[in-house]
Amino acid sequence: MELIKASGVSYTYNDGNQALNNINLKVMKGERIAILGPNGAGKSTLFQLFNGLLLSTSGTVTIKDLPVQKENFPEIRRTIGMVFQDPDDQLFNSSVRQEIAYGLMNMHVSGQALENAIAWALEVVGMQGYENKSPHNLSGGEKKRIALASVLAMKPEVLVLDEPTAALDPRGVSKLIGLLNAINKDLGITLIFATHDVDIVPLLADRVYLLSKGEIILEGTTAEVFNHKEIIRGIDLRLPRVAHLAELLARDGKLSISDLPLTIGQAKSLLGNLCR
Repeated sequence: MELIKASGVSYTYNDGNQALNNINLKVMKGERIAILGPNGAGKSTLFQLFNGLLLSTSGTVTIKDLPVQKENFPEIRRTIGMVFQDPDDQLFNSSVRQEIAYGLMNMHVSGQALENAIAWALEVVGMQGYENKSPHNLSGGEKKRIALASVLAMKPEVLVLDEPTAALDPRGVSKLIGLLNAINKDLGITLIFATHDVDIVPLLADRVYLLSKGEIILEGTTAEVFNHKEIIRGIDLRLPRVAHLAELLARDGKLSISDLPLTIGQAKSLLGNLCR
């Protein structure tokens, strides 16, 4: 089932800056999609077109075949759950409970159904017992989880995450990747995320759109996209560190491989096979 489709989409800001040019993409139910690109590529602008925070200058964006336009906003915003890069842009209530309840109450959820939804969302993100804490006193990783819980509580079909690992330490990144993959697998929620962090992409995406200067320049599976090493480097990105190490070893004659490993797990399997 096609959940998001962009056809010939462009967007120009009022100052004349064209942020997106002729974007074509689709997201199917259950997928994990990365929008990969350097800072300023247009990733955040693209995401704001998915739920009507911005409207395309030309072309069409549809969510479950509904055009993104004002009369469809209520249904579209039930389908698309947006998690911003900076959780402080999303968290504004005085307690975690109020934060999660806010969107639910706007959907007219009340009583025991409201309490059940809050408890469920906190359990999913591993933040039980935080109901009465102020979100503003939490760590960066905890804030990310509460922002995620506030969106999950409304049971969206798609989670749209802008730079989900920004400002997290390595342990926080690892925990968030595990959580998002579990949300995708166990809850059947589709993931689409924007990032310039090449190391998380193989751990969190099935398909990748490579975005540069407002245009999609490459699309394919994670392995297919990272196989285009010169294109990746040409837009000031790099290969995942594991792949770069394998590339150097292959160049020095230490490895003979056709496909570069993209994760530690893939590298372990490769090296294990070579040592047999």
